[in-house]
Amino acid sequence: MIKSKYALRTTILAGAGIIAVMLSGCASGGSTTSTSSATASAAATSSDCASDATTANNLVVGTILPITGSLAYLNPPEQAGVGLAVSDINAAGGVDGKQACVLATDSGDSTDLSVSTASAQKLITAKPSVAIGAASSSVSLNVVDSFASAKITQISPANTSAKLSGYGPFYYRTAPPDSVQGSALGSLITGDGNSKIAFLVFNDSYGTGLRDFTQASIESAGGTVVYGAKGAGQEFPPGQTTFSAEVTAALAAKPDAIVILAFDETKSIIPELVAQGWTMPKTYLSDGNTADYSKDFQAGTLTGAQGTIPGANADDAFKASLVAWYKSAENGDLKDFSYAPEAYDATTLTALAALKAKSNVSADLNKQLAAVSGANGGTKCASYAECAKLVSAGTEIQYTGKSGIGPFNTHNEPSSAFIGIYKYNADNTYTFQSSIEGQTSY
Repeated sequence: MIKSKYALRTTILAGAGIIAVMLSGCASGGSTTSTSSATASAAATSSDCASDATTANNLVVGTILPITGSLAYLNPPEQAGVGLAVSDINAAGGVDGKQACVLATDSGDSTDLSVSTASAQKLITAKPSVAIGAASSSVSLNVVDSFASAKITQISPANTSAKLSGYGPFYYRTAPPDSVQGSALGSLITGDGNSKIAFLVFNDSYGTGLRDFTQASIESAGGTVVYGAKGAGQEFPPGQTTFSAEVTAALAAKPDAIVILAFDETKSIIPELVAQGWTMPKTYLSDGNTADYSKDFQAGTLTGAQGTIPGANADDAFKASLVAWYKSAENGDLKDFSYAPEAYDATTLTALAALKAKSNVSADLNKQLAAVSGANGGTKCASYAECAKLVSAGTEIQYTGKSGIGPFNTHNEPSSAFIGIYKYNADNTYTFQSSIEGQTSY
């Protein structure tokens, strides 16, 4: 087993507690990347792949994202990230003159893995340049071997499970592993003055993995886990809908704070907590359930609760471009931007790798992904248009992108990344507070 060490830099002030990390919060989530990239082409271009599209004449961007299932709320921002990137790639002339297109499939969620199995097979048959997704780590673990056997590069914009770190040469991700988020979440919780923590966590590789890292962070700060700890056997199965027994048991342990690590199950857990007298300012969520609950709960239900989401907070110009793209493509209103920057960067990195490889074939461009991310150093550039000119001239580059991640490391994941901290408002929507930058080493 490889033990990971993560140096977190932020300062979290809460009551009497000060966690020794350096605050990098700002409106853009601490990202130092330029906002002048080619996002002016926000209007959706015709991006769906034609029935005869192949890597010989297109950059075929396959997606396996949650159109249905408990993570379906993540599909619009991730779809917009991919779609906007494809529009920007094509606006800049495509990949050596060949246009990019999207072949979309549904990942579903971990409660019915047959959905992702069928979608992966559809993409494998189509032989795309890349498979962007899945959002769920458990879903990726279901399909990653199939993609690798077919020599199709998979890049997830949202997977965080430590089980996927260094999984194989055909698996990459633009989201940081759970160890980074766990360290940040644990520091936030103990920094708020909490010492006795209860976890309500589902028995899923994402939930238990993030719980383990968060627990380690809490314990390293002198705290204890009084319910839902690693090895206690108190997890609940994915898809459960009633939580009276779990909430009763958690509250009986008299915690200072409760951490909910779940997906759609959160919509049933929160009302049960309220019914049993728990108040939300000492409740913590993560990327799997930090969502807009304005239509789900009575106003004021979540006021003061906090959550963490890996990734830089998208800057206003980028958000505007995503909103415009989604309106043009789907005639819908995009309000959630979770993992949109990571999806955008995964798509852009694919195109730059294809340009450097002089091939849209997945096995060929796979060999250049680390290089265009800056693993070998190179000139920094922030957009496909800017970077493509350098790559075509034979210049080594470091694509800095929108998500604020560092170059890919030897585990094919970001060498550094941001974790955003969010707080819930009275209308059950959340507002960005600050960012923590985590560095990875092994």
